[in-house]
Amino acid sequence: MPKRITYYFSPVSPWSYLGHARLGEIASRHGATIDYVPVTVSAVFPRTGGLPLPKRAPERQAYRLAELRRWPRLLGVPLNVEPKYFPADDRPAARLALTAKARGHDIAELTLAILRACWAEERDIADLATLGEIADACGLDGRALLQESEEEPGHQRLDDACEQAIAAGCFGVPWYDVEGEPFWGQDRLELVEKKLAGEL
Repeated sequence: MPKRITYYFSPVSPWSYLGHARLGEIASRHGATIDYVPVTVSAVFPRTGGLPLPKRAPERQAYRLAELRRWPRLLGVPLNVEPKYFPADDRPAARLALTAKARGHDIAELTLAILRACWAEERDIADLATLGEIADACGLDGRALLQESEEEPGHQRLDDACEQAIAAGCFGVPWYDVEGEPFWGQDRLELVEKKLAGEL
């Protein structure tokens, strides 16, 4: 059986963005499947000891910016370190993606487009009209998906996804669970690949 990666991420996380496409490439190389599970850090952090960015110590915020300048250059991924619409509420985008997933769609492309919109295209991913445009551009019915995602089933899906993440030990994003073994951060993707290759 192919190995399975459960991938917990926030649609507004720069680290999720930096690792998103690479994770797909790694999985493809090793015949692994990915279960894409968008979550909101507003639910994960309070339960697991994390702090939202504005509440972190200045030293931690400064180091985050240093890393955000280094990694895009290393990876060749376009990223605006301080985008116009950040911080943004990640819940509408997460609900949209989970609704598309519930309708049987592969959400790898949709979620990458949402991440790119925030971090490379200066678009507001908390805005429903913007999310609808992104979904439409991915060949989906943005209006229908948004309508459902903003109703009770959409909210429940996100609550369930966050509970699943916390139960899996997730305290930050991106979080990769490979056959029950956790890896936190896009800078751990080399280890994820070694795990898939049976070298770890």
